[in-house]
Amino acid sequence: MQFFYWLVLLMAAGIAVFAIQNSSAPLLTFKFLIWNFETSLIYTLLGSAGVGILMVFSLWIPRAIRSSMRSRESKKKIENLERMLYGPSPSIEKREPSKES
Repeated sequence: MQFFYWLVLLMAAGIAVFAIQNSSAPLLTFKFLIWNFETSLIYTLLGSAGVGILMVFSLWIPRAIRSSMRSRESKKKIENLERMLYGPSPSIEKREPSKES
């Protein structure tokens, strides 16, 4: 998991350096149907990276939730099977103090 964090940090640093180095680039023009968009290369790069991150999260979050639910169900099944195999877990029962006469 720590490797993943380092990889993300390196990618973010690379995107930032690339955007800063290309900040003096001329404006880009995007044409889509009847619309024309003019924007800087920096905004295009950062927007593309942001959309990519959102797409990854939209695919990753449902899988993580399903995995968590399966894990929780598996732990409950294991506890039930252990309870069936070994019996109920020993607990300290509170006894009433005996009245000695």
